Amino acid sequence: MGGDYVPILVLLCFLFRPCYPTLVESINMDGNLQKNEKNTTHLSPKHFQFPWRADFTDEGSNIISHYAMWHTMPGQFYGLRAEMSIWASPNIENSQESGASIQIYCQDGGHYSLIQAGFHISPSLYHNRDIRFFTYWAKDSRSKGCYNLQCRGFVPASGAKLVPGQAIAPPSIYGIQDHYIRLSLNKDPNSGDWVVYRHDLETPSFLGHFPKELCLETPRIQALTGFVNYLKNAHGPPMGSGHFPDYNEKKSAYFNHVKKYNSKGQAFDPRYTGMVKLVDRKDCYDANDLFLEFKKGYTFNYGGPGGCVG
Repeated sequence: MGGDYVPILVLLCFLFRPCYPTLVESINMDGNLQKNEKNTTHLSPKHFQFPWRADFTDEGSNIISHYAMWHTMPGQFYGLRAEMSIWASPNIENSQESGASIQIYCQDGGHYSLIQAGFHISPSLYHNRDIRFFTYWAKDSRSKGCYNLQCRGFVPASGAKLVPGQAIAPPSIYGIQDHYIRLSLNKDPNSGDWVVYRHDLETPSFLGHFPKELCLETPRIQALTGFVNYLKNAHGPPMGSGHFPDYNEKKSAYFNHVKKYNSKGQAFDPRYTGMVKLVDRKDCYDANDLFLEFKKGYTFNYGGPGGCVG
């Protein structure tokens, strides 16, 4: 697209609020993206780090992961929906990743498999610093997992309004404007597959599904997560807006209008279903309380600056 496309989008967003991010780059049928940097180290994230299960942590990994999330305890759950703010990180290093996602952990024998959908910046994966929609699945804590369309996993829908690996613009601008996309990841009551929808357009757009075989069993853990990944002995990247949580949505990353799903595919408020906050490095990243706000529904903010070590 033309080089003046993004500035025009930003101007339109300022004139007509609220503003929703727009797709700015497509990928081919094989999920391949244009690469403009070479000799980078691909960062394979370590996603399983819940404190009540020791096998979620791989002590031999060279990757450090930190989280600021609200999650359920294991139970019979069917999915989540949320409005997710979109933030850039133009100075992120090649060996860093920063993002936010809806995560579903599904019991699989003695382990938990994982499916997730969200947004991230990952130079080692795309060889640029664009904000991109991504999907991911991993069989268990010992599996490297699979992003986007790299292997059997997420199945994109024909004509979807958001494709795994797709770049998104414009980002939120600190103190000026927040931009978001509303996503859902839930179990379809008819097919049993785990479907992903985008809800911030005029009509909901079906983006695709994870086959039911990837997440069959209960109990499940559901999470709304801000995350970072980086190499050991290096510095962590910013999470969210790069600032600690603030109730001002123009200054802080957030999950707004949080909903859960029941077995019939119906969305409802999480009022009577307990959720737990997990922040593993409060000196680096944090999340505030999940609470009900008149204009935002059930909401929480998260984030933190770069520079975390270990």
